[in-house]
Amino acid sequence: MKQLFTAGFVGCGHMGGALATAAMRTVGADAVAVYDPNEQKTASYEQMGATRLCAEDVARRCRFLFLGVKPQVVPQALADIRAGLLDNPDVILVSMAAAVSIASLKDTLLGLGIDRPVIRIMPNTPSAVGQGMTVYAASADTPSDAIDDFCRVMRASGDLLALDEAKIDAAGTVAGCGPAFAYMFAEALADGGVACGLSREEAARLSAQMLLGAATMLKTYGHPADLKDAVCSPGGTTIEGVHALEKNGLRAAVMSAVAAAYDKTLRMKK
Repeated sequence: MKQLFTAGFVGCGHMGGALATAAMRTVGADAVAVYDPNEQKTASYEQMGATRLCAEDVARRCRFLFLGVKPQVVPQALADIRAGLLDNPDVILVSMAAAVSIASLKDTLLGLGIDRPVIRIMPNTPSAVGQGMTVYAASADTPSDAIDDFCRVMRASGDLLALDEAKIDAAGTVAGCGPAFAYMFAEALADGGVACGLSREEAARLSAQMLLGAATMLKTYGHPADLKDAVCSPGGTTIEGVHALEKNGLRAAVMSAVAAAYDKTLRMKK
């Protein structure tokens, strides 16, 4: 069966759906196919112009097959779409499963009698609004033009960074888990504003825009310590707040959160 779609998504949960949304912005909804066992999840993408197919046909008819399933079900998910993969010799498998290595994916495919290039990615949910951070590594048999095309498909998701696969888990912990940590900080900041007399709506708006502006400053001007120092006037209000954060262990708490998430990733490999 002829390939008709540039990108196909098997699994449209929070992360798969975010990347599907980004792909539709780049290549057009008519070049995207989706599948999820929960049809409610794919209905919105159909309304935007994507095509809903069964999982096997997504594998059969797409150039880039994004596998958005939980790590423990990857072998079964690949087995379920085996016929489609066999019918599509040009497909590139793109896996976003945490802790599942390229070697493991290749071994699973070979066990099914299939040899296809693999791109392993760790994206994050801000990809849905074009402000994501996706790190990726490709198997040695992935053609360079396919990697270029993959980056073009994903360019509307935000920033992309090629890394040695050995760094993928650490990078995924910072970029992939980080939004949850940032949302907790934003919520706490807004709570502080409410405690000081702001309405919830006012505090939430101020907190969100502050994070957006601070992130833009970081990407534009450099080191966070230098930017922090520029806000802290001698004897001023900001340094008083920074002192309170230090006394309450903000840095240690964040570093511990990253380490805990990374350790969990390593345990998932065993």
